[in-house]
Amino acid sequence: MAENIQLAVIGSGPGGYVAAFKAADLGLSVALIDIDAELGGVCLIRGCIPSKALLHVARLLNEAREAGAWGVSYGEPDIDLSKLNGWKDSVVGKMTGGLRQLARARKITCIEGRATFIDAHTLRVTGAADAVQELSFEHAIIATGSRPTVIPTFDIGSDRVMDSTSALALRHLPKRLLVVGGGAIGLELGTVYAALGTEVSVVEMLPGIIPPADRDLVAPLQRRLEGTFERIMVNTIVSQISEKSDGVDVQFEDADGNYFSDTYETLLVSVGRTPNSQGLGLENTGVEVDEKGYVQVDVHRRTAESSIFAIGDVIGSALAHTASHEGTVAAEVIAGHDKVAFEPNAIPNVVYTDPEIAWCGLTEEEAKRQSQPVAVSRFPWAASGKATTADRNEGITKLIVDPDSERILGVGIVGVSAGDLISEGVLAVEMGALASDLQLTIHPHPTLSETVMEAAEAFYGQSPHIYAPKRG
Repeated sequence: MAENIQLAVIGSGPGGYVAAFKAADLGLSVALIDIDAELGGVCLIRGCIPSKALLHVARLLNEAREAGAWGVSYGEPDIDLSKLNGWKDSVVGKMTGGLRQLARARKITCIEGRATFIDAHTLRVTGAADAVQELSFEHAIIATGSRPTVIPTFDIGSDRVMDSTSALALRHLPKRLLVVGGGAIGLELGTVYAALGTEVSVVEMLPGIIPPADRDLVAPLQRRLEGTFERIMVNTIVSQISEKSDGVDVQFEDADGNYFSDTYETLLVSVGRTPNSQGLGLENTGVEVDEKGYVQVDVHRRTAESSIFAIGDVIGSALAHTASHEGTVAAEVIAGHDKVAFEPNAIPNVVYTDPEIAWCGLTEEEAKRQSQPVAVSRFPWAASGKATTADRNEGITKLIVDPDSERILGVGIVGVSAGDLISEGVLAVEMGALASDLQLTIHPHPTLSETVMEAAEAFYGQSPHIYAPKRG
């Protein structure tokens, strides 16, 4: 291990490894430290990538069932859980192996161990067999991520209560599963288990699932889930649980104070994540942490300690692509680049359910809360040739437009492959595009991407596929 380096990056997730790679490309000597032997962090090893691999299988199973309506019938699938897990793990292995090769090519020193700050320029790294080494650095980036939030009600020390990490291990398929939390992670994993044959129910304490998204985007997803899930309960909390021989007895309380109960073989608790900011020795530095444990940073991702930066989940940026962008910014600032800051106009959010939901920039709900006047233009996928050929025309593409300048302020999409379509919306918001720019951009036909163009045409009352009277 190099004892004196220019940059120490703590955490090898999508923020950490991108920061390390960028810094090495800019000529800095870099050490990348992680408690895991493999690079990639939670996202690649225990989160984004394995879950998307399983969601791909879920979509295949659902399409096979839906194909009967098109005149193609299959028998009931024979699911080999061991082989499925092996394939999922092979996907992760290919990607972690690739990262290791890229780090080696950049001459980055990769260290397996737990890092703690001795002071603002020194780390203690505790590795295998409690071997301890010290590392001096000019700058450091904290990219330690987060972990599933533990709620005391569900901490019964039983394998019948899973978090997102253990759920992805896919050790067995329960007959009945309760997902606690109607956010993205819970619904994505619920989608996987339902496709594999589990009876899935969801309980959410707020009035609706996927709380950050506009309600019109959530509606098509909820309708579909109501047909595949056993039950969706909103405005409802879990007040008590107790393990029994045949499962977990769950007591619920609804918004009116009514109590009811049911029994599930397994629970999946997905109610948020907690930043990994404890145990880093931050008290030995000038780094400031808020009451929730999030490290405080400026637009350069620099902490109150000038030599130390932080990115990703540990500062509250709970998206892999956001962390990657922050890592690039931090690396460039450390390398001495001027006029670099993390100041995006739009960050894409994607829920990888079926259908997917994606949005960026200003949402309609945010505009209402801020009393900001906006024009909203929607194009229903029922009028899309491509969506109809796939028998998936429940989607919607919507634009949030400044009514005076006609600038695109936000974009929302629900439908198959919405996550792949939202990037055009991100670009439109970042570039300050007008609705007319999208309207005049020729899109290939038939594609789902042309629904963005059609939504812009609808803004002007000129869509050939829907009747939308001209504005103003």
